[in-house]
Amino acid sequence: MPDFVGAVDQGTTSTRFMVFDHGGHEIARHQLEHQQLLPRPGWVEHNPVEIWERTSAVLQTVLNRNGIEPGDLAALGITNQRETTVVWNRRTGRPYYNAIVWQDTRTDRIASALDDSDAGQAIRRKTGLPPATYFSAGKIQWILENIDGVSEAADRGDALFGTIDTWLLWNLTGGVDGGVHVTDVTNASRTMLMDLDTLDWDDELLSFFGVPRQMLPRIRPSSTPDLYGHTITHGPLGGRVPLAAAVGDQQAAMIGQVCLTAGQAKNTYGTGNFLLLNTGTTPVRSRNGLLTTVCYQLADQPAVYALEGSIAVTGSAVQWLRDQLGIIGGASHSESLAAQVDDNGGVYFVPAFSGLFAPYWRSDARGAIVGLSRYNNNAHIARATLEAICYQSRDVVDAMVKDSGVPLDVLKVDGGITRNSLCMQIQADVLGVPVSRPAVAETTALGAAYAAGLAVGFWSSPDELQENWHESQRWTPHWNDTERETSYRGWRKAVDRTLDWVDVR
Repeated sequence: MPDFVGAVDQGTTSTRFMVFDHGGHEIARHQLEHQQLLPRPGWVEHNPVEIWERTSAVLQTVLNRNGIEPGDLAALGITNQRETTVVWNRRTGRPYYNAIVWQDTRTDRIASALDDSDAGQAIRRKTGLPPATYFSAGKIQWILENIDGVSEAADRGDALFGTIDTWLLWNLTGGVDGGVHVTDVTNASRTMLMDLDTLDWDDELLSFFGVPRQMLPRIRPSSTPDLYGHTITHGPLGGRVPLAAAVGDQQAAMIGQVCLTAGQAKNTYGTGNFLLLNTGTTPVRSRNGLLTTVCYQLADQPAVYALEGSIAVTGSAVQWLRDQLGIIGGASHSESLAAQVDDNGGVYFVPAFSGLFAPYWRSDARGAIVGLSRYNNNAHIARATLEAICYQSRDVVDAMVKDSGVPLDVLKVDGGITRNSLCMQIQADVLGVPVSRPAVAETTALGAAYAAGLAVGFWSSPDELQENWHESQRWTPHWNDTERETSYRGWRKAVDRTLDWVDVR
């Protein structure tokens, strides 16, 4: 058996390739950002060709810099930004349009019209999702209706749809020369087109969006010994490596955090925040604004489900401070700037750039900074940005406790923002429970590696993964109950100010 497993982690702002050993230790990595395309207010796009080029580059760089041969990799797993939609020509391999990113809100009228009809209830019942701009189906419909020639190509079978995992798998396995057109159950469950009970595309759901079935990839388990295929020898890895796993990024983080038992939960801090609770092999429909989603499916075992609270803008709010406002030079500067003040000075920042996701699901909301006075400065805005990350997570935790009836004892966290100790301390204060970060904070890539390694026998069982998990740091609450509830009331007042800003009817 080779010594390592590799994982491609294709995220909203960057692509990284990481290599892990049997103990789950990071051996090597390389990461490259890609451009964020913002052609109109509310529109967010990526160039799919650029993403494929970045993926090729990080694969080649890691192997070349570290003396790793393709034969040293037992398997390769892929994890990806979910819901982001690519439609391309199967004969030329060229996208018909830029990838429409999960944050994009151009489909708000499509979602609102469905929500106001009987179709909205059917979508909720079959998919566990509300009609929302977040998911892929409305984005496919927009491309079919607005980009010349795509609808006709789809009817001929020439236009293929995929989330980013599908786009990468197709290219890694040959593209126009026999590339496989597949996805996994976790990504399929985020499209509004898959029935949670059958784990297959649903004709009624397809009819709501006018999506031809022949556009869609075949749905596979997240981790499978039958493989998705092998990398091609003339591709970026330069050898045939088994492609044994594909899993959406937040579900991959659940595997990386070894939340493989019903009742276990984690929160991933990335471009957005995503808090998932493992609910076992039975889907639990939320009554409090959460999503019901597939958590993972390992080989021929039953699918495992989760409740999810998806928050659109958290880490990207810090990026906004850097790129649009220019008040910090880098993401790490947000901590040092925010630490210059003891509190938010009465300022609350609700970063509803893409509307509000869980538990509100309000596409009419837009971002607002409220409570400003002449006293306030850039440090208060930086502090309010970190607090917004934490308050939005509390919104989701409260909804999750209501749905599950299980109080939170500790919150497992991962992702880039967990390196910001001040933000994690605020999170513990806002929630009133300890916050625990693992030794490997980039659990999304680790989860993809675990899923691939399990498929090929690199790890023998999920129990072996549990032995690899170790805590790196823990933050305990400092605020008293009065401080906690007073600050949270201010947050909820700020959220109210963002609503009904955009007319989506």
